[in-house]
Amino acid sequence: MERLSLLYASALFDIALKHDAVQEFLDQATYLRNTMQDAGYLRLLTHPNISALEKKALFRSVYSGTIHSDLLGFLFLTTDKNREEFILPALTALIGMIDRYHNKVTATLTTATSLNEVQAAEMKSLISERLNKTVELSLKIDPSIIGGPYVFVDGYYINWTVKQRLHDLTTHMKEGCSA
Repeated sequence: MERLSLLYASALFDIALKHDAVQEFLDQATYLRNTMQDAGYLRLLTHPNISALEKKALFRSVYSGTIHSDLLGFLFLTTDKNREEFILPALTALIGMIDRYHNKVTATLTTATSLNEVQAAEMKSLISERLNKTVELSLKIDPSIIGGPYVFVDGYYINWTVKQRLHDLTTHMKEGCSA
C-alpha cells in the first residue's frame, strides 16, 4: 500500500513542479486530507455499494473549481481503479514531499509542563537553528518525564528529560557495581 501511495504522491509532486504550482498543491492537498479524514467520509469513499460514478459525482460537486484539475483527476483515477484507500496516504506523502522541498520539518516537543509562548518560540528557534530548516512545532505534555524536553524530529529522538538521565544514572551505577 505504501509503495503505491508514494507513486501517486511522486506523480502529483512532479505535476506540481511542472506547473510551478507547488504551494497551490500543498494548500489543496492539505485541504483535501483534512476534509477526507472524517470517519464517515472514509466509509463513504470505500463503501462497495457506492459506484465509482457516484463517488466521482461527489468529488466533482464538492471539489470542482476548488482544487487543481490534476488533483481532481487523481481522485477520479483512484476511484476508477477502486483504490480509494490510497487517497489519504498519497496526500499525506505528497504533503511530506512538498515540506521537504521547502526545507520544512515538524518537530514534536514533549515537556513535563506546558510552555508559554516565549519558551515555545525559543525552542522552535533552537531546533530550527540546529537543523538549518524551517520548523513547525507540535507541543505535548507528559508529566511522567519529570522535567526537561524530549524532541522527535525527522525520525530522530533527542531526549534531555530528567527521567532519561535518572535511567542512565541507574544503568551506569548497576554496571559499575557488577564490574
